[in-house]
Amino acid sequence: MKKVYPDAKSALADVLKDGMLVHAGGFGLCGIPEVLILAIRDSGVKNLTVVSNNAGVDGAGLGLLLETRQIKKMISSYVGENKLFAQQYLAGELEIEFNPQGTLAERIRAGGAGIPAFFTRTGAGTDIAKGKEEREFDGETYIMERGIFADLAIVHAWKADTEGNLVYRKTARNFNPMMATAAKITIAEVENLVEPGNIDPDTIITPGVYVQRIVHVPNAVKHIEQRTVRKRIMA
Repeated sequence: MKKVYPDAKSALADVLKDGMLVHAGGFGLCGIPEVLILAIRDSGVKNLTVVSNNAGVDGAGLGLLLETRQIKKMISSYVGENKLFAQQYLAGELEIEFNPQGTLAERIRAGGAGIPAFFTRTGAGTDIAKGKEEREFDGETYIMERGIFADLAIVHAWKADTEGNLVYRKTARNFNPMMATAAKITIAEVENLVEPGNIDPDTIITPGVYVQRIVHVPNAVKHIEQRTVRKRIMA
């Protein structure tokens, strides 16, 4: 099966539908599948539920889908860099399901591993626990969290071969690997695309069996979420 598509639009063409549950990889603006996000925006699909560590920033990442009101609900752990996100939430225009960051990561990993639910101490006794099943283990209270398996996962990788074996770099390894395993269809945008056999098997993080489609993005734009520089010392 040929997995490489000429562009993001064609890779998503027969996949997108209103009301989908979508995993969007990355951490902040690092390792986000921006080209695929742009193609989703241009498709006009709406009422999406998006699982992402954060919601991008104003004008970049998932912030682009918030601008066009294509996201109905966010399942996230951190949204502090996006003013539009806050405005839509406070106006009752956007649903939010907050998760502790480790819990969110494990919910996605569990979904990919075929685990429907698990128990964790994180959030027990707080608002996070409201409405969730509680159980006691070894004298401690745990709450049940559900695994998340999406209709579509969009991820960003540093390198891939044409069979879909993926390698991530540094911070971009956050959330992308587990999301790639936890969806009916996984589409990866990759910076460097090589033929099979050109990646050391020991460096492969996501095996190609999890990836159905690939888009080569050799000149990926890499945004800086918060630019911090040292003050110049004047002589």
